[in-house]
Amino acid sequence: MERFTHDLTGTGVLVVGDAMLDRYWMGDVERISPEAPVPVVKVGRQEDRLGGAANAALNAATLGARVSLLAICGADEAAERLTALTSSTTVTPCLIRDPSMPTTLKLRVVGRRQHLLRADFEQRPSEEALQAQTRLFHRLLPSHSVVFFSDYGKGGLAHIRELMQAAREAQKLILVDPKGESYDAYAGATLIKPNRHELQQVVGSWRHEDELTDKAQTLRRGLLVHALVVTRSEEGLTLFDDEGRLHLPTSAETVSDVTGAGDCVGATLAACLAAGWSPRDAVAWANRAAGLAVARWGTTAIAHEELFA
Repeated sequence: MERFTHDLTGTGVLVVGDAMLDRYWMGDVERISPEAPVPVVKVGRQEDRLGGAANAALNAATLGARVSLLAICGADEAAERLTALTSSTTVTPCLIRDPSMPTTLKLRVVGRRQHLLRADFEQRPSEEALQAQTRLFHRLLPSHSVVFFSDYGKGGLAHIRELMQAAREAQKLILVDPKGESYDAYAGATLIKPNRHELQQVVGSWRHEDELTDKAQTLRRGLLVHALVVTRSEEGLTLFDDEGRLHLPTSAETVSDVTGAGDCVGATLAACLAAGWSPRDAVAWANRAAGLAVARWGTTAIAHEELFA
């Protein structure tokens, strides 16, 4: 890879999707509960981090991109923390408050750095909140060159067909981190970035690389998508486009935690696309970002200096 010299500061990335708060309760485990055969964690520390679409926005911002985050959250303590954490970064938060739902929260209980339990708090947003998000999307769209839809299947992108159409008509680059058993709603995107399991949900399993290539290219052409990038965990990352197939083995030397690695990949692709790079130019850096992310514990952001050193 040649040294990356482009300044990403002036690029505009609009991240839209399911923002969430990642909360960690951490402590020591010294005994088993007398009530059930489970460990007792004596919680000594709580840590909150940006998750989901918010983590993707943070990663694009730490690479130097100008980023806005459009998402729906509740009107609760978790929303206040999500807002505060976002406001402490260079990300511009555009959060729609919906009092009918809790802010999406993933609570992880960790004992001696071992992940013991995760509890999820989530609910689909109201139609009123979704309509408010759509109106704000139309106002934000002209000032951004790339739209990054971060779909975690929590309901924040229920109106994605309308949002996609507006972005296409405005001739914006569109990147999608998908979810679900059909990608029809993402048709016409510039790039779609599923992980291995997500792609299998849509095209089925494959026995060898040629079969994967055939299924991936058939899906991509059917959706009129410029590029399909599949993150494959320990197998690395593979890009499919009109030129064919480009596979990159993982750059990870150690794996501590895979949480949020997909957000890092998508954010790197979005920031580089906004800087004028093609998906083929950007994909090697996205693969490097994933390798750096999985070497760390918990959701994390990769800085520009780290990625392009």
